[in-house]
Amino acid sequence: MSSPKVIFGFHAVGVRIKTAPASVLEVLFDASRRDARMKTFVARAQESGVRLVEADALRIAKLAGSHGHQGVAARVSPMQQSHSIDELLEGLEAAGTVPLLLVLDGVTDPHNLGACLRVADGAGAHAVIAPKDHAAGINATVAKVASGAADTVPYFMVTNLARTLNELKERNIWCVGTSDDASGTLYQCDLKRPLALVLGAEGEGMRQLTRKTCDELISIPMAGAVESLNVSVASGVCLYEAMRQRQPIRT
Repeated sequence: MSSPKVIFGFHAVGVRIKTAPASVLEVLFDASRRDARMKTFVARAQESGVRLVEADALRIAKLAGSHGHQGVAARVSPMQQSHSIDELLEGLEAAGTVPLLLVLDGVTDPHNLGACLRVADGAGAHAVIAPKDHAAGINATVAKVASGAADTVPYFMVTNLARTLNELKERNIWCVGTSDDASGTLYQCDLKRPLALVLGAEGEGMRQLTRKTCDELISIPMAGAVESLNVSVASGVCLYEAMRQRQPIRT
């Protein structure tokens, strides 16, 4: 059995209590906070039957490894998710669902990763994929920024990203990379098909081998003076355009 992990912040802990209360081992909360937000949180936690423990801010900070805990942290059991990309894709195929994947190459900042997971959840992406050697892992900071999405969106760290992209292509998943110098734009691309959107870290972009492995490169049109977007913002723009294209046409 996997070891318990720690999540913190109102959103991350609140989503876990709402979606999987049985996985919450205990919730530590700052009893000195008597504001409406804390009162509402504690009331909902009590309704869910989770174990509540009064604690001071310093104890919670030590548990969370951060002072940005908002007075709330929890020890939780890891959520059960697909064990592999193959298992995930086979499940989607069996359900008749068109895959939508987000691939991140070189995103090492936990705040960016957390934000990417959050937009992936919001746009209905089925998983986020990243290389083991050039990416941030899931930690308490990622979970807080993701506001619960670290529990709902599978995050696969792979040994060889180019090989994984080739394996996706063998499954007829179209791999689309974003690049400032691409001739085609996001809005000219068919995002309704089985799709993996590939984004690199802000500034450096995708590594050369990752770029070469993509089936197609597209750019996000920029109308102002700024030349590029933060990777989490770019992920949101791309994923929500895919979501828009996949919506049924209303007559």
